[in-house]
Amino acid sequence: MAASPQLELAVEDAEGVRLAASVGAARVELCAALAETDGITPSIGTVEQACRVGLPVHVLVRPRPGNFSYTAAELEVVERDVEAALDAGAAGVVVGVLGADGGPDVPALRHLSEVARRRHPAAEVTFHRAFDAALAAGVDPADALARLERAGVDRVLTSGGSPDCGAGLAMLARLVELGRNHAPSVQIMAGGGVRLELMPELVHSGVHAVHTSARGLDAFTGSRARAADPVLAAGMAAALRKAA
Repeated sequence: MAASPQLELAVEDAEGVRLAASVGAARVELCAALAETDGITPSIGTVEQACRVGLPVHVLVRPRPGNFSYTAAELEVVERDVEAALDAGAAGVVVGVLGADGGPDVPALRHLSEVARRRHPAAEVTFHRAFDAALAAGVDPADALARLERAGVDRVLTSGGSPDCGAGLAMLARLVELGRNHAPSVQIMAGGGVRLELMPELVHSGVHAVHTSARGLDAFTGSRARAADPVLAAGMAAALRKAA
């Protein structure tokens, strides 16, 4: 029997953390402006409130929307926000920096990993879906994973280089396999367009975790709702356990 992947919920406030805890999620990714920007760094007050709930909080540190190539000044902001998030009680940070060739920027990521663990030795570092931008740029997936390993990253969030996990299932399974040889300490976490009916296939792919905002469709606009649906979140958690 396959092990059940951990569930991570993307949330924007302490109420979202409480919901995640109620459905048995392992942790949350805390971000701001999820619907508008796909997530940017939340305020330090929001981080402090979220961390008081008790579930491990991993803070997205993304200073702006757009690409993942940053200036020296922007990287300085990222570094300070990493420190501030961990000082506020976060269990980890979620970052993503790409180099000139479109792949993960090892020196910048290694520096951020070292900064995080100087602040909190047990801090976890997740590389976000900038990884999918790297795959789209033609970076070899085995090389991309190996770079994350060298940079001290614990986990990568990816849809397998596709617009969503449904289209990326084959690559997700391949990344799990490649990771065993090229990045054995890096967990593969599926995220992006995760739907309830995908849970059995995601478990079968071998991913270590599944990331979702569990936002259903707004009945009036047809677009994604702004907040997680408690029933959908609970259903996803149950589906992961059942599929395993």
